[in-house]
Amino acid sequence: MAKCSVCGKLRMAGQNVSHANNITKRSFKPNLQSVRALVDGRAQKVVVCTRCIRGGKVQKAVRGRKKVVAGV
Repeated sequence: MAKCSVCGKLRMAGQNVSHANNITKRSFKPNLQSVRALVDGRAQKVVVCTRCIRGGKVQKAVRGRKKVVAGV
């Protein structure tokens, strides 16, 4: 089952309602993205919803960038 690893968002159930008021089941799925993020100081691939990415709850890991120490 697809699930956001930060907020735990899952799919939700609902209904399609036609003009003739016919009702069928449907599901609302969260917009999940696979992201390389820092987990416990290490880069790891995690599945995260876009709300958590936009909200800054995930710190993305960047490849090949060296840390620059200020003042040295």
